[in-house]
Amino acid sequence: MNASLGRRALAEAVGSAALVAVVVGSGIQATELTDDVGLQLLANSLATVFGLGVLIALFGPVSGAHFNPVVTLAAWYTGRRTPDGPALRDLAAYLPAQTAGAIGGAVLADAMFAEPLVRWSTHDRSAGHLWLGELIATAGLVLLVFGLPRTGRAHLAPLAVASYIGAAYWFTSSTSFANPAVTIGRAFTDTFAGIAPASVAPFIAAQTVGAVLGLGLLTAVFAHPAPARTDPAHTDDNPELATH
Repeated sequence: MNASLGRRALAEAVGSAALVAVVVGSGIQATELTDDVGLQLLANSLATVFGLGVLIALFGPVSGAHFNPVVTLAAWYTGRRTPDGPALRDLAAYLPAQTAGAIGGAVLADAMFAEPLVRWSTHDRSAGHLWLGELIATAGLVLLVFGLPRTGRAHLAPLAVASYIGAAYWFTSSTSFANPAVTIGRAFTDTFAGIAPASVAPFIAAQTVGAVLGLGLLTAVFAHPAPARTDPAHTDDNPELATH
C-alpha cells in the first residue's frame, strides 16, 4: 500500500495511542484485580504482547508500524543512501505523531478507568541498572526489527516483535520501555505503568545509545544490506515494528 505521508503519520499516531492505552489500561486493570505485583506484571505484559502484535499486523502495511522514534530514526539511517528510503519529511511527520499519540493513549486509558486525565507520574525509575536495562532492550529491538528483513523473515515481525517485548518485560530490569514516545506518554499517568518526568530523559538517553548499539550489531551480524527497501512504510509484507 502506497499511502500518503498524511495517512502514514495518522496511522503512527493512532497506533502509538492504542499501544500506550493497552500498556497503561492493562496496568490499571491489573492493580484493581490483584495486589500481587508479579501477577500485575504478568497481566500487563500479556496484554502488551497481544495488543502490540495486532497493531503491527494492522498498521504495518500502511506506515510500517514503527510507533517508536528510535525505529523511525534507524529506518532513516539505514535507508538514507537509497532513493526509496525514508526522507527527512517522514521524520518530521512520524516523530511528532508518535509522541502525540502516546500522550493521547495515556490520557485515554486514564479516562476509561476514571483516573485523573493528566497527572504526572510519581513512579521514580532513576537508577543505573534500569538505564542499562533500557539500553539492552532497545539494542535487541533494533537488531530484531532490522535483522528480520535481512534474513527474508519480515513477515514474522508481528509475532517476533511482540514476543520479544513480552520477554523483555521480564528479562530487563526496566521492563523494556525501549521507546522514547511511549516513555514520554507514560509520564502523563500516575498509575502502574507510569514513569516520573524526572526519569524520562535518562531513559531516552539510554534508549538512544541502545539504538546505536543495535545498529552496530546489525552491521556486524548481517554484513550485507537488506534485500528490499529498509523503510517498510510502502510495503504490504515488511512491517517494521513498535514497542511498548
